[in-house]
Amino acid sequence: MRWFRYGCGIFLLLFLGHGIVAGAELTKDDIDFRKGVYIGKGNVHLPYRLFVPLGYDVNHKYPLVLWLHGVDGRGSDNLKQIIKENQPGSHFWISSAVQKNFPAFVLAPQCPSGDTWAEPEFNQPSKWLLLAVDALAKVQRDFSIDADRVYIVGQSMGGLGVWSLLQNYRGKWAGAIVMSAYDTFSDISAIAEVPLWVFQGDADQSVPVDMVRSMMKQLKKAHANLRYTEYHKSDHDVWTKAFAEPDLVPWLSTQKRGASREGQVGSGAAAVSH
Repeated sequence: MRWFRYGCGIFLLLFLGHGIVAGAELTKDDIDFRKGVYIGKGNVHLPYRLFVPLGYDVNHKYPLVLWLHGVDGRGSDNLKQIIKENQPGSHFWISSAVQKNFPAFVLAPQCPSGDTWAEPEFNQPSKWLLLAVDALAKVQRDFSIDADRVYIVGQSMGGLGVWSLLQNYRGKWAGAIVMSAYDTFSDISAIAEVPLWVFQGDADQSVPVDMVRSMMKQLKKAHANLRYTEYHKSDHDVWTKAFAEPDLVPWLSTQKRGASREGQVGSGAAAVSH
């Protein structure tokens, strides 16, 4: 499926899972993110958005970022996962500045209202997270994706999903970013294998910073390839600062699945002020 652009005119075909239709009133997000629906067993539908790098070349292997939204992105409209609180996380990767040096696909599935990506107390992915992995597999079949450069990024509830994927799909990920999320760890050795950057606010009212600091100590003890940034006097929405970190893209874009490198461990106690 391709987009054709002539002068100022834009013609877009959106794949909705039930056929191809012409967009009537297109928003900027409709132009940037293709709409899709993954249909799993039992006719279960998982809406998703997919960004395809401009100038996509089937002969070139591309990295991919799997973006897992927070709680306010839940629904069935195939939109909330990339707007408002979730816009920084979804749109950051598709900006021209980032795409210039890191031309990655971005896959943004949407979890239904009332559900979650994972249960951290039991370290189990929900059926929606399993469907998201299936949707990822479909994208990898349909497009030229570098299997050694698939990254997972999540904020809040999405961070729960990242922790779950690291432990339940061992050996699949090139790098991971978690923002404002906790986990009880059932397979810490699996997490330790993947380059990981964790962001947390020391004034988070939803995820206690002491809990996250304890998690970081466990990961450090396991010799994890870890970076930890803690923002002073910051509440839950640390993504507003994390996506402004100048090292974020250079760090993530250099990670490759299975590559051997020294862990980069940040302090689990000292806060980072900005």
